[in-house]
Amino acid sequence: MIISAGLYSCSTSGAKEGKEASAPEAAAPALEAFPLEKGSVSSAIQIPGELIAFQQVDLYAKVSSFIKKMNVDVGSEVTTGQLLCSMEAPEINSQLSGAESRLKSQEAIYLSSKATYDRLLETSKTPGTISQNDLDVAYARQKSDLAQLDAAKAAHREVGDNRNYLEIRAPFSGVITARNVSAGAYVGPSGKGSEMPIFTLQEQKKLRLVVSIPEAYTSYLNNQSEVNFTVRSLAEKQFKGKVIRLAGALDRKLRSQHIEIDVANNDKTLLPGMVAEVAIPLNGNGSNFVVPSSAILNSTKGVFVIKVADKKTKWVPVTTGQSEKGRTEIFGELNAGDVLVTTASEEIRDEAVAANVKVK
Repeated sequence: MIISAGLYSCSTSGAKEGKEASAPEAAAPALEAFPLEKGSVSSAIQIPGELIAFQQVDLYAKVSSFIKKMNVDVGSEVTTGQLLCSMEAPEINSQLSGAESRLKSQEAIYLSSKATYDRLLETSKTPGTISQNDLDVAYARQKSDLAQLDAAKAAHREVGDNRNYLEIRAPFSGVITARNVSAGAYVGPSGKGSEMPIFTLQEQKKLRLVVSIPEAYTSYLNNQSEVNFTVRSLAEKQFKGKVIRLAGALDRKLRSQHIEIDVANNDKTLLPGMVAEVAIPLNGNGSNFVVPSSAILNSTKGVFVIKVADKKTKWVPVTTGQSEKGRTEIFGELNAGDVLVTTASEEIRDEAVAANVKVK
């Protein structure tokens, strides 16, 4: 009886040891994996920009003169060709009178020489009456007087054009944003009358949003790309614009590309000089591999994904691109259809046996 009891106890303990040895193998969890596919990731970055007037011009006097009458003031809306102010310069009127007198005198001289030549020409038709030399001299005088007449006309036009400069007219429709002189002030070209312009005119119904795009993001924008932006004073409202002009080159200091976005501003809600926060869309092209962010292993050795092939794991080095909502672009020696571990961890060793893999 004692011997049988001992045998029973040995067999029982051996059975327990066998169960304990096989327990870890049975309890090993399955590796969750997925097939690699191409996709696209879309995100956006916030870049500051500045709103400027679509057109802006400082208006100076072309000739030295005095302000006679101001027809507009700061905030006035003007249209193309509208008279903004008139000036006076008495010496120009004197110059115009002198030019008119010289023009009339030269016209009379020309008409006289022309009449002389015409009479000589008619008389020369009778043989022996007028020598050819006299006829040539009369013709040359007529041509000389005609040239003098043309010069007098040009001088008269020049003085007349200068008198036209005594009126400042709007070159385009917009808003007067600055007025620096008053009636009676002496004005002239920059540096010869006043350093400040008479008026500053801006077109505000259409604005330019100027943005400098860093080199890394220049490929995501092209002509006609639409962007959204906000301004601090109207933080609750979002505005839209369309990319119209790209510099096509990088600034050497900032390593960025200058772009301009046209913004409609018919209600004049936005003002030139405002700083905007521009959301630049970073839309993927659909030709890159996209994986769950959990499949990327950031270790001290580098960035990897864990590939399963021939029932073994392999750490594949990759570089990452854009990320959005738990999905990340990766670049490396991978092919569509490769099986990757869904949740990468350093506990999954390189070249380890992966007999239990669950592909979703």
